Amino acid sequence: MNHFNSIRELLSTLNRGHRLLAEMFEQRKSLHYRFELALDLMDGNEDVIKLLLSKNIIRQNGNLLELDDQFLKFFEEILEVNEEINTSYINESIRQVKDEYMAYYLQAASDSERFKYLKAVKSALRKIGRTTMRNIVDLNRNIDNAFKLETNYKIKLSKLENHRVKMEAIQQMIVQTEKLLNEEALTFFKTATDEELKYIKTELILELTESRHNLIETRKQIIEYINQIKYQSKFIEKLRKLKYLRDQFEIKHKTNINEVLSNTHSLAVETKTFYSLKLSLEKLQQDGVYQLIKKVSSKFKSGINPKKNAAENLSEDDLRNETEKEIHINLRQVKKKFATSDKNLFDFISEYQFPKEVSYDERVTIYCQMISLFESEFEVSENFERQDILEYALVYPK
Repeated sequence: MNHFNSIRELLSTLNRGHRLLAEMFEQRKSLHYRFELALDLMDGNEDVIKLLLSKNIIRQNGNLLELDDQFLKFFEEILEVNEEINTSYINESIRQVKDEYMAYYLQAASDSERFKYLKAVKSALRKIGRTTMRNIVDLNRNIDNAFKLETNYKIKLSKLENHRVKMEAIQQMIVQTEKLLNEEALTFFKTATDEELKYIKTELILELTESRHNLIETRKQIIEYINQIKYQSKFIEKLRKLKYLRDQFEIKHKTNINEVLSNTHSLAVETKTFYSLKLSLEKLQQDGVYQLIKKVSSKFKSGINPKKNAAENLSEDDLRNETEKEIHINLRQVKKKFATSDKNLFDFISEYQFPKEVSYDERVTIYCQMISLFESEFEVSENFERQDILEYALVYPK
């Protein structure tokens, strides 16, 4: 195997073969990418293909080419199109943060060593949040694909059961991460007084909370799909038994089908009633619908020629472009910045630089809205302060 001597050599090689690599990545799920197609794509330049083969970026099996697993996994992770649910990576990251990086930071004797381990902790925490959110997105997509695309009932049920196990693993991983942030690493967070670390911790807690809420819906979806599959499989099994008895001319004597049919008054054999549907304006404006209406209308001539009234000419004022801009205040963004400050909520909002001019009364309104929307994430103390005639409670982030 030929190794790369530098990052520049790696980037240069990928750049030379970027057209072929992009095409092979887009067709990565196809098992047949022939050498002739690659040669035609590269305008007959076989040297680039040989270079990629010599560096093991792509592999050749007879007349077929495929991306190397290492580079394929790298591209999928960077582009976030990997369909595999990876919980072991986050579990290993949690273990490294708790047992290695944080412990090394507390034991380090110099500032340079502490900075190195602090950087590793912040990088790992960012990856945990990002990977957790991505795993849930992939899990939901895989659940839908398993239920809607898999034709074998046994395989479909088995896939959903496996997805439920992975969902439980993600749930347990979230619990472990929250325990690390709120209980096991309190000494580290009190010692490492870093503003960026505090912000990353707050962001990770918000991401874990959102992930937990998403998993509630995921759990409901899995249970619903599994119940549907079990019901359908039982129904089909029962239907097959009835068909077998019918084929053997034993259905009347071994079942109560006559009694069931006599008590059933379904309209399965009745003619379906069709109701006219009114198309929306957006649908009527499509070219295909308009042409179809003209075609149908030409077959029905009423002899009435409606008079067409010409509209008045547009004035210059009507043709003048007028734009109106409205600046919206994002309260969730204000809350994120407040979580990293050391001030109470009223003082923070009084000094906060909003994207537009905000009056004193509007800032008081924002203060009340913040408490109403994010009450569970704030700590409202029993202490009060007064400003002019206004008395307000001291509110801090939890």
